[in-house]
Amino acid sequence: MSKGKILIVDDDLNICELLRLYIEKEDYEVMIANDGLRAIELFTKEHPDLMLLDVMLPRMDGWQVCREIRKTSNKPIIMLSAKGELFDKILGLELGADDYISKPFEAKEVIARIHAVLRRTSTDTAKDDIKEVNYDKLSINLTNYELKVDGKLIDTPPKELELLYYLASHPGKVLTRNELLEKVWEFNYGGECRTVDVHVKRLREKINGVSNQWSLKTVWGKGYKFDVIK
Repeated sequence: MSKGKILIVDDDLNICELLRLYIEKEDYEVMIANDGLRAIELFTKEHPDLMLLDVMLPRMDGWQVCREIRKTSNKPIIMLSAKGELFDKILGLELGADDYISKPFEAKEVIARIHAVLRRTSTDTAKDDIKEVNYDKLSINLTNYELKVDGKLIDTPPKELELLYYLASHPGKVLTRNELLEKVWEFNYGGECRTVDVHVKRLREKINGVSNQWSLKTVWGKGYKFDVIK
């Protein structure tokens, strides 16, 4: 029985076939697209559980594919790039990717990353392990990856939800951008990075003004905190 569907998007046929062999051994159904437009077409038609997405693609690059997918879906995306540049990784995170792997890579590493990302976004968790925080008119459930604002379910990409959950789990604590990158993205970076700022901006569009009992505040020169008014 298949564990789910994985869409591989890369114009290197050898890489596609290598990844297919390893992923199918893990009992996943595999689909392959060799250009960006075909990737969007297959994603829309087949609704895969996860996409492995190369950056350099014909017809439409991986960045634009990620942008288009994020307009309609929160399914996990792992970016692949031969460049291995820090800029690529940061841009992928800002666009909503869930992980990033630099080429050349070991196929076993890709499998481990797939398992880790799917485990984070899986809804098949025991009740005792439910991760949820609740405030006035706000419910953040990291077990089912659900955000409810004033009783309404709000579509939210996994990283946005993980960021909000982490902030709301530490009410009143000022968390720096680097701390949030390390804890939420598992990414160590000593310089300036807009990834956190971009995700906070998107979260504010969803939750600002909902309640006067809490707020997501910017602490200038420091970072962010989930402020609870007692």
